[in-house]
Amino acid sequence: MTLIFDAHLDLAWNALGWSRDLTQSLEAINARESTWGDHPARGRATTCLPEMRRGEVAVCLGVILARTRPESPVAEGILRLSPDYPSPAMTYAAGRAHLAYYQWLARQSHVVLIGSAAQLRQHWQRWQKAPSPRPAPGVILAMEGADPIVRPDQAAEWWKAGLRVVSLVHYGQGPYAAGTGHRGPLTPAGIELLGQFQRLGIILDLTHLAEPGCSQALDCFDGPVMASHNNCRALVPGDRQFSDRQLRKLIARDAVIGIAADAWMLHANWQRGRTPRSAVSIAAMADHIDHVCQLSGTARHVGLGSDLDGGYGREQTPAGLDTIADLQKLGDILSSRGFSDSDIQAIFHGNWLRFFATHLPP
Repeated sequence: MTLIFDAHLDLAWNALGWSRDLTQSLEAINARESTWGDHPARGRATTCLPEMRRGEVAVCLGVILARTRPESPVAEGILRLSPDYPSPAMTYAAGRAHLAYYQWLARQSHVVLIGSAAQLRQHWQRWQKAPSPRPAPGVILAMEGADPIVRPDQAAEWWKAGLRVVSLVHYGQGPYAAGTGHRGPLTPAGIELLGQFQRLGIILDLTHLAEPGCSQALDCFDGPVMASHNNCRALVPGDRQFSDRQLRKLIARDAVIGIAADAWMLHANWQRGRTPRSAVSIAAMADHIDHVCQLSGTARHVGLGSDLDGGYGREQTPAGLDTIADLQKLGDILSSRGFSDSDIQAIFHGNWLRFFATHLPP
C-alpha cells in the first residue's frame, strides 16, 4: 500500500455534529447509528481514525466547518446535523469547538497536529519508519468557509491557534464571497481578509468559490493557492466542479487539486436518494485525476481530497468505496492506465507533501 495524504476530511463536524466517536471502529460507529433515521448517511459512515490508519492515511487536512445563515431554520431533534448558525457569535463558537476537538484528540495522542514544514517532515518520517503499528495520523488544520473568522482582523487569532488553510465560502452567499450554488464576486470584507491571509501566510483554498470570485481571488492574492476537494466540470457539469479555465489558472500558480470521492461530483446528473451506487465506480476518480494531468501535461498538480463523510456516507460513494481504506484501490486503477509508480506516489501523497513543505511556516 502507498501512504495517503488526504486534503479534506470533516472530522470535527462528524464528531460534534453527527455525534460520532471517531476513535472507535467503523463497525461500532455504524452499529450505534443503525436505527437512527435522521439522515440517509446514518449507519453508513466510511471514516474514523482506526480506519485511516488501516488505509495508510498518514496526513489529512482536518476541517473546521461552521456557517452563518440567519435565514436557516433551527435543526429539529437532539442532534444538529447542519453546520448553520443564526449569528456570527454562534458560528465563531462552533468553529472554536471544532478546534478544541482536534486539540483534545492531539492531547490524547489520537492525532498529531501539524503546523510547520518541520513538523510535517518529522511526522512523515515517523510513518515511513514505523510500518506496524502505524503512528497516529497527522492533521493540518483547515477551515471550510471563513465564517468563523467573524472579522478580517481576527484571522491572526486563528493563525496563532494553528489554522493554516482557509477557503472563503462553502455553499451560497457568505460574508466574504459567493459559493457553490450562487454567483458573484468577493465582498469588500473578503478582499480585506485575503490581505490578512497574505500577511500571515495562510494558504487559500479556492474550493467552493464561485467562478467570478475565484478569478478575482487569483488576481488579488499573491500567496499560495490550492483546491482541497474539487473535481472537473468537463466531466461532470455544475458549478461545484471547476472549469478547465479555472484548473489551468490553478496549475499556472503551481497549485494542487484534490479529487473528491463524492459520487455527486463524479457522475453527471446524480440524484441523491435515487441514483444507485452502481452507476459510478472508483474508476471515476481516476477519470478526474487523469483530466487534470492532461491539462497540465504532468502528474504534479493533482492529489486526493476525498471529502468522505462530508455530509454523506457510503450511500453516496462510488461502488467499491465502503471505507476510506478503499482509496488504496485507486493505485491499481491508475497503474492499469499507464501511470508510473512515481506518478501514483505523487498523486497519493507526494504532491501535497511538496506543496505543504513549501508553504507551511518553516
